[in-house]
Amino acid sequence: MKKQRLADLVLLFVTFTWGATFVLVKEAIEKMPPFTFLGVRFLVAALILFLIMAVFYRETLKELTRQLWMIGIGIGLLLFGGYAFQTFGLLYTTASNAGFITGLSVVMVPLFALWLLRQKLKRNAVVGVVIATAGLAMLSLNQFQINLGDALVFCCAICYGLHITLVGKFTARYHALPFAFVQVVSCGVFNMIGGLLFEDVGASFSKDVLFDITVFSALLICSVIATAFAFVAQNQFQKFTTPTRTALIFATEPVFAALTGYLWAGDRLGTLQVIGCLLILGGMLVAELGGSHEEDSPKETSYA
Repeated sequence: MKKQRLADLVLLFVTFTWGATFVLVKEAIEKMPPFTFLGVRFLVAALILFLIMAVFYRETLKELTRQLWMIGIGIGLLLFGGYAFQTFGLLYTTASNAGFITGLSVVMVPLFALWLLRQKLKRNAVVGVVIATAGLAMLSLNQFQINLGDALVFCCAICYGLHITLVGKFTARYHALPFAFVQVVSCGVFNMIGGLLFEDVGASFSKDVLFDITVFSALLICSVIATAFAFVAQNQFQKFTTPTRTALIFATEPVFAALTGYLWAGDRLGTLQVIGCLLILGGMLVAELGGSHEEDSPKETSYA
């Protein structure tokens, strides 16, 4: 019971960091291009994880096998897609919208699990998808036109949904540190390639940009807490709690995103958008409370 309570608290803190960093990232990418920002964020996080393995858990370095690299790079590519779509989406939409739409990945997991893992689809999962989709329409549609930023973040949710499903399939095979490291370093490399192809990376590493208080603080918090710590903590602590409890915790991410958007960025939602947000949150809860995964088996990994 103590381990479960500790796990719930750690996962809640992880969820808070993910939700709260929407505002930080949105402000930072106004000064540093998205691909470059993400590349630096993930490569710094990867360096931290590698140093932790090399200094404190040297035995885990032996687990960096060719098979792990192949699986990790593939999953890292989905992670890259998720963060890239999300970060570019934040250029055109609010942190609150991005937080709620990203949360749709939790609803998508049962559908992807049915497709990729042949897991049985529960009725509540279908109901949750319908409710959340209606909420997405109310939140994002403006005169029958989808906001570009909302559409990009929705693609992010698809990538995250696939990422959750595949991590749930492979996480039991590998130690949390090397498995997280391969994903993070792959995501960082993919983003730096994008930066070299489409952005002025040299200008981004100038003193005026790199050491700007907004950019530097966002990189520090996102690299250390919202990436290195968050990914390892998720894989390590979720084994001590159930998938249902984890889903309920992760479902609070858009709430944290909306709250920080309200407090720090002055985001405001109209009545229709508030109803849409509530429907999306309700859809996530209905889908997960329906037991789309085995209730008593705390063996799967999730992400939001």
